Amino acid sequence: MKRAEKAERIGAILDELYPDPPVPLDHRDPYTLTVAVALSAQTTDKKVNEVTPALFARASTPEEMAALHPDEILELIREVGLAPTKARNLSTMAHQIVDAGGEILPDWDFLESLAGVGHKTASVVMAGSFGVPAFPVDTHIHRLAARWGLSNGTNVERTERDLKAVFDEETWNDRHLQIIFFGREYCPARNHDLAECPICSWAATKKRIAEEAKTTKTKR
Repeated sequence: MKRAEKAERIGAILDELYPDPPVPLDHRDPYTLTVAVALSAQTTDKKVNEVTPALFARASTPEEMAALHPDEILELIREVGLAPTKARNLSTMAHQIVDAGGEILPDWDFLESLAGVGHKTASVVMAGSFGVPAFPVDTHIHRLAARWGLSNGTNVERTERDLKAVFDEETWNDRHLQIIFFGREYCPARNHDLAECPICSWAATKKRIAEEAKTTKTKR
């Protein structure tokens, strides 16, 4: 089966399971989404959603965040991974936004120039806040795309290009969220029987299914 054919069948399954996928990070506007996504690196969305209410109660705008000392920010986000670095980045980011006029702009170069914001975070903000077609690739999407044979999986940049090539542009903003939810519910990283998975069972190669089954047995 060609990649395009796989993608069409996968898309139909995902549309049926998740017809209107929400952004899993709680936020109020483009700025709070940017902050939440920046905090999510090496941290679960669940943990981020536990931390951001107190953070946003203190600072939900760039001006309010810039007024806080990085140590104050750190106290509010201490439970997330890489908290000291993220606290410094949030402080720097807030000052950058204030200096640029106080608003998150729907501009790739602007977003990627912000402290702690890479291409993946910028993609989430462009898609989630501004409706610009984007295909953010995190480790989960990277893993599933390789399992399903939609990408060779060498790096996230290559995976993003491959997924954009096989899925229609108008589906990108939903599709990346659908894949994340599917991975959480049906296709975990560890102890996963690909042969029983609603997508892996037919999309993954026999070699891939055998390799992961062997790895699972070894770990047990």
